[in-house]
Amino acid sequence: QVQLVESGGGSAQTGGSLTLSCAASRRTFSKYTMGWFRQAPGKEREFVATINWSGSVTYYADSVKGRFTISRDNAKNTVFLQMNSLQPDDTAVYYCAADPTAYDLRSGLADYWGQGTQVTVSS
Repeated sequence: QVQLVESGGGSAQTGGSLTLSCAASRRTFSKYTMGWFRQAPGKEREFVATINWSGSVTYYADSVKGRFTISRDNAKNTVFLQMNSLQPDDTAVYYCAADPTAYDLRSGLADYWGQGTQVTVSS
């Protein structure tokens, strides 16, 4: 069992930045593929970014490419999402996800999910 706890959400203005963190409870975190997803009010949850166990492979949704960066620190069991040039459309609850066997999480399938952290971007 892996517990994921997101933090770093909050409010920002258009063009601003926020960094989300996701701390995992397991020491085998370094073997897990990690990802970030988001769900805006009235919309389905969507893929944002994913990173493989070593950090050498990343994928991004087209809507965030060039603005968001996913990274990980395996020594601290933590994955990050650096969000720059935020737009009102980025307003959503952001979820961290982990899977021990998936190559990446673009499919939205993952064994473990966090509770989410709210990001609100105002114009």
